[in-house]
Amino acid sequence: MGSAVRPFYKWKAKYGGLEVSDAKRLKALEDENAKLKKLLAEAMLDNAMLKDVASKKW
Repeated sequence: MGSAVRPFYKWKAKYGGLEVSDAKRLKALEDENAKLKKLLAEAMLDNAMLKDVASKKW
């Protein structure tokens, strides 16, 4: 199977049964989920840094 064909089958397996509007909605949700995961990771890092600073004795 050619390298150009594999992505098509992967795409078809994921989106094959969806209507165009459903596929667009799924893509929008995936994008939103990625943004939220990034925000959560940044907030957790900020929280960890603040805890580290607060635990140090001045």
